[in-house]
Formats: sequence, structure tokens, C-alpha cells
Amino acid sequence: MILFVVFAATVSYVIGRATGYGFSYTLIVLPLAILSSIGSYFYSDKVVLATSGAKQIQKNDLPEVFRIVENLSLGDGVPMPKVYIIDDPSPNAFATGRSPKHASIAVTTGLLERLNKPELEGVIAHELSHVKNYDTRLMAITAVLVGFIALLFCCSTSQRYFFHSLRWRLAAFF
Repeated sequence: MILFVVFAATVSYVIGRATGYGFSYTLIVLPLAILSSIGSYFYSDKVVLATSGAKQIQKNDLPEVFRIVENLSLGDGVPMPKVYIIDDPSPNAFATGRSPKHASIAVTTGLLERLNKPELEGVIAHELSHVKNYDTRLMAITAVLVGFIALLFCCSTSQRYFFHSLRWRLAAFF
């Protein structure tokens, strides 16, 4: 996370120098980079689940799916993740969360309709491997990094005027 903030500050400094905003651009971007990194660490899983329309299930909602996740978690030695269902006809599944203790696994209704039990176990075991190897944290950080840097490069003309006027205001303080 610290490397992300350093990288964002460096890129914002380069952009600020190239566009004539100087160090003031970095002063604006640095707090945003810190907030983004903290937010991505603690809330990226919730954002992904909310944007995908995932609904958390309990054992009595879909006992077979819940039991598969529970048994594979025990067998793999990872804490039981929260289980989510997405009402979507396309077959898909994903894992999210910052650590195995804070993990979630989501499967679509299309996947549940198309796969038999051994196939579903294979897909869920694959997703649990992402949880166990902390791949979900790496992908969340990578997505935030790419998205944040893309936003830095996509300033519209009105934003350029805003940053230009802000630069002069900040210069008065320093």
C-alpha cells in the first residue's frame, strides 16, 4: 500500500510538472492516493459484491452450495468465507476479500444451473485457492492502482482550470 502511495505521488508529480501545475498537483493527489489505498484495503470486497448484485446466503438458503464451500474450506485449512449468489444466467464465480479471515466467494445462478456437484466443487476449490494465496488482495490493490493512475491521466479541461487556479491558491500558503 505504501508503494502505491509513493507511485501515485511520483506519477502525479511528473504530470504536474508536465502540465505546469508543479507540486500543487501532488498535494492534491497524495491525500486521495492515501484514502484510495486505505479504502481499497478495507472495502474493495464490499464494492465488488455490491456492484455485481451479490446476495449473501446462509446454510438454509442453498444447503448444497453452502456445504460444498464449508467442506472445501475445512479440507484446505482456510476459514469459512461468506457465500454469495448472483442472479445472472452466465456461468461465473469469483473470490474477494483482503485475507482468508475476510473472504467471500460468489457464484452465479447460471453456474449453479449448468454444473453438477463435482464440477461445482472444482470451481469453488479454485476460488478458495485464490483466497488461500492472497490473490484477492493483490487483485484489489492492482485494480485500484490502475484505476487511480487512469484517473490522473484523464483530467478534462475544466479540471485543468480547477487545478490551475488551485495551484495559485496553494502557492499563497507556501
